[in-house]
Amino acid sequence: MPPNGELNFNDLLEASTTSAVHLEMRDVYGVGDEADDFEHWRRTGERDADPGSVYWAPWVDLISRATARGVQVRRARIVAEPVTDYIRYEHAGTDVNITAGEDVRWLPRRQAVDLLLPGCDLWIFDGQRVLFNHFTGDGNWADPGLELRTEPEVVQPIVNAFETVWGRAIPHAEYKIR
Repeated sequence: MPPNGELNFNDLLEASTTSAVHLEMRDVYGVGDEADDFEHWRRTGERDADPGSVYWAPWVDLISRATARGVQVRRARIVAEPVTDYIRYEHAGTDVNITAGEDVRWLPRRQAVDLLLPGCDLWIFDGQRVLFNHFTGDGNWADPGLELRTEPEVVQPIVNAFETVWGRAIPHAEYKIR
């Protein structure tokens, strides 16, 4: 997560009681904390898939604690096909997300053309708070990178959009990279 001043993703997830859902819509990210791992994967085709590794352990711990409290964690990725190298990299590491307790689905962008979607990636907590993730054009975190919104007229359409995406999306175990 980006440097975020007062907003803290971990605190928002820890405060969640029923759900935390993530909508990803970019085909390329360039965030600094993934750069070394992504470059290693590009050179070797090897992806860190150890849930206990230094790279993954903090995320696995955070998600595992949430799901142990009964929070349902879902992630939907809308992707162009054929997919980018970055999406191949994400796909190669998704089993760790699942091991942590996330449910992950993929929606080919062509199957989303009739949907009204928000303009950026986001998290929805308990169906009441939306945390927008702002990125620069090259996929790194914008400054500021996070924007929290709680107004029902903002939140409810986004909740509806996510649920529509989720209903169309393909479970990770069934999604084949093209």
